[in-house]
Amino acid sequence: MDTADILTEPMPIKRGGGRPVALLALVALADFLIFGQALGINLFLFALAVCVGILYSARKRPQFSMAAFLLGFLVLASAPLVEAPSLTGLVLCFGALMSVALVSARLMPRRLTGLPLVFFRFALVIPLRLAESIRKYLATPAKGFSFAVVRQGAGLWIMPVILAAIFVSLFAAANPLIEIALRSIDFAVLLQFLDLWRIGFWMMIAIVVWAMLRPRLKRRAARSHAGRPFMIVPTRNAPFGHASLLRSLVLFNAIFAVQTLLDLVYLWGGANLPEHMSHAEYAHRGAYPLIATALLAAGFVLVAMRRGGPGDHSALIRGLVHAWIGQNVLLCLSSMLRLGLYVEVYSLTELRVAAGLWMGIVAIGLVLILLRILFNRSNAWLITANLASLLTVLYISSFIDFPAFIARFNVAHSQEISQEGPPLDLDYLSSLGPSVIPALDRYIQMLPDQLIDKKSEAVTVRYYLSTNFQMRRRDWRSWTFRSARLESYLLSPAAIAR
Repeated sequence: MDTADILTEPMPIKRGGGRPVALLALVALADFLIFGQALGINLFLFALAVCVGILYSARKRPQFSMAAFLLGFLVLASAPLVEAPSLTGLVLCFGALMSVALVSARLMPRRLTGLPLVFFRFALVIPLRLAESIRKYLATPAKGFSFAVVRQGAGLWIMPVILAAIFVSLFAAANPLIEIALRSIDFAVLLQFLDLWRIGFWMMIAIVVWAMLRPRLKRRAARSHAGRPFMIVPTRNAPFGHASLLRSLVLFNAIFAVQTLLDLVYLWGGANLPEHMSHAEYAHRGAYPLIATALLAAGFVLVAMRRGGPGDHSALIRGLVHAWIGQNVLLCLSSMLRLGLYVEVYSLTELRVAAGLWMGIVAIGLVLILLRILFNRSNAWLITANLASLLTVLYISSFIDFPAFIARFNVAHSQEISQEGPPLDLDYLSSLGPSVIPALDRYIQMLPDQLIDKKSEAVTVRYYLSTNFQMRRRDWRSWTFRSARLESYLLSPAAIAR
């Protein structure tokens, strides 16, 4: 058994009452913190509780220093949830919890390149872990916890419960105080816990939390051919051999050169486009397809420059690959410029911000491919570097209030304020939520007096956004930095004066 198998082999876990108790406590805590509440700091607090539960339930509890490190790692990864709940923050938090669970069970691979596969194998078994554990417990008479034992134990309680109910009813008939006490019980409070949505929420939390408390990995399929890895035979006339790659790179460089030349002339040089075509239309038609082209090119480069392949033995192929990567980087930069031109005409939206970030990530990936080739790094280094850059971008982005940023940008570049660009789309701005209120205030203040209709519409949008924000359910469990900042702004004298 090699090192990787040892790391991914699940340890025997001692059965005890700690994990079921932790599971029940965490489900109850989730019901108190999250169910029926607006999302906010409650997600962060629940993630901390799950992390503590994982460390507490580990078969071999980690040392204090390791436990503190894992808890600190979870706090750092989940910090975006304190700023504001978002899908990115939830993904980062869930990934951190999976990492803590894997480390506590000693299932974490030694190399970072093995982490995606281990995460995937872990994620596959999450929906099945609770049902699997229940089935095993019920089918294990050796531990005294079989279905027959449960049935027998339940049977022992039937007669006492029936007799107790009869006695209580008799006492209620005989004693008015008992009758008043029974009548004062609000069974509606008990019935609210029988809500199907609430039970479904409990089940979902229990399934996920139990998988974290008792992590397992999906078994690997049996390898064929005695574990021989798949290889592309680097023969000269093979589809990915020397001759084919040389011809492909020459052709690809020529095709990309045409696109690069057109971008240099029309985008970067500002030359006049043909009639009936604006720079915005030219930019919009090319931004997204060019990113897909860059991704395909990156995959081809990895195949062409594999270790032991034709690129290792041909300086011409290496030179063509370097030139092609350079053109792809320029392609990404041109896509960003295209997006910028389109935004100038049609303003900024959340999808266009996401597209810009995606283009930047692709450009970073292409540069990393070039560095891998120049410094003769391994694919493991390339995967690690790309994963680090992706996580860095996502983590930083999760702290940015993009609706507020978009509102400030669109207000500053609106036709009413800058005398250039498109008119401010108040309908879209209102769909972004209350974060746009400070930008709306600036817009209302700077709007010329002659645009009375536009100002009245902006004031109406601002009023409804502010009213809806102030009327939200106020609870410490839904507190976030973002809402606290906005509330502080709305209570400021300048905002009240408006």
